Amino acid sequence: MSPASSILTHLGELPIDEFLKNYWQQHAVFLPQALAGFHSPLSPDELAGLALEEVIESRLIIHDDQAPWQLKTGPFTERDFAELPAEQWSLLVQAVDHWEPQVADLLDKFRFIPNWRLDDVMVSYAPTGGSAGPHFDYYDVFLVQGAGTREWHIGQRCDSTSPRLEGTDLNILRDFTTEATYVAQPGDVLYIPPGVAHWGTALDDECMTYSIGFRAPSEADILDEFGQHIAATLTNDNRYKDQNARASTSPGAIDIAVIEQLQKQLISHLTPANIAQWFGRYMTEPKLALESTPEHITRQKWQQWLKQNAQAERELGARFCYFTDDNTTTLFVDGQAFFCSAPLAATLSNQRQWSIKSLDALLSNDTDTSLVMQLLTDNTLVIIDNEDELDDEQS
Repeated sequence: MSPASSILTHLGELPIDEFLKNYWQQHAVFLPQALAGFHSPLSPDELAGLALEEVIESRLIIHDDQAPWQLKTGPFTERDFAELPAEQWSLLVQAVDHWEPQVADLLDKFRFIPNWRLDDVMVSYAPTGGSAGPHFDYYDVFLVQGAGTREWHIGQRCDSTSPRLEGTDLNILRDFTTEATYVAQPGDVLYIPPGVAHWGTALDDECMTYSIGFRAPSEADILDEFGQHIAATLTNDNRYKDQNARASTSPGAIDIAVIEQLQKQLISHLTPANIAQWFGRYMTEPKLALESTPEHITRQKWQQWLKQNAQAERELGARFCYFTDDNTTTLFVDGQAFFCSAPLAATLSNQRQWSIKSLDALLSNDTDTSLVMQLLTDNTLVIIDNEDELDDEQS
């Protein structure tokens, strides 16, 4: 499915443009049946099965009167689940869109926000009373109800100084003031902007919620990571040099002219090209570093797929975006940068699936051809037709 065919134009009856203007990063809003007809593609048992895997990030949150707000991290065992109480616990599994195509389809619906901002889909299951507690996030989140019902309380604005509950590894707010209450059923969506407190509690034993999260790097991270990126491009020859040196009458003082010179040196690196080359890499760094066995893809193999009209798609967890500056286009894939044509970069970034014929029509030069072959070799792009049929024809 191409994201272009699934991106939302409305959230329920609310047009996307109106949502972005009046709510995005401003106010929480409850959107009944914004995804009418949506039902959880996973069962609680299937979600628990993912939490058994070592490479998948998962958490259990248990809340009772004896030990409030316990946090346990996966991978879990079947015995861990067998020993859980009947109520008041939650299982949270991160990046489920990396493993389940139907969950990746859900993420595609929210690509009216750029690819580089989208993070992943966390899926949670909770029996009656299960909750992650009153908390806030530093990023935007859409909370899509997939099964059962969950009661949401929307609270006050918070920040890093908001008091937290002691005695737990979770960031549970010590104080919570309810400003609105909603009951979410399958297909309902709740949008929460950064810094707004919220508290969801399962009202039955079937409650499954899909959380679409977004990347929002802190200014501290931006300065740190960009500085490291620029430093990696410099050599020992790049050093401070005195300008218009004069005899000093106050050797202990730092002259303002020195500070202004340092400022100019720093600003010289803050070009749009430098920022874009860092930012594209940084914002496409993969959520999970998965090992794969590369299989060298040749033009002969490509021609076989072309003959079969095979279909290709991005690997579920792969992150793509691109930047065009003057006549140069850079495609960013999982933290790497590649120069290629603008049409190819746009096609690979704006869609998730293509026919080999449509991709072949874009390969107008050796650079583009080599890039596509490399992405296939690295399993960043994968063939979704049955390759066994191709192998049979070759024998």
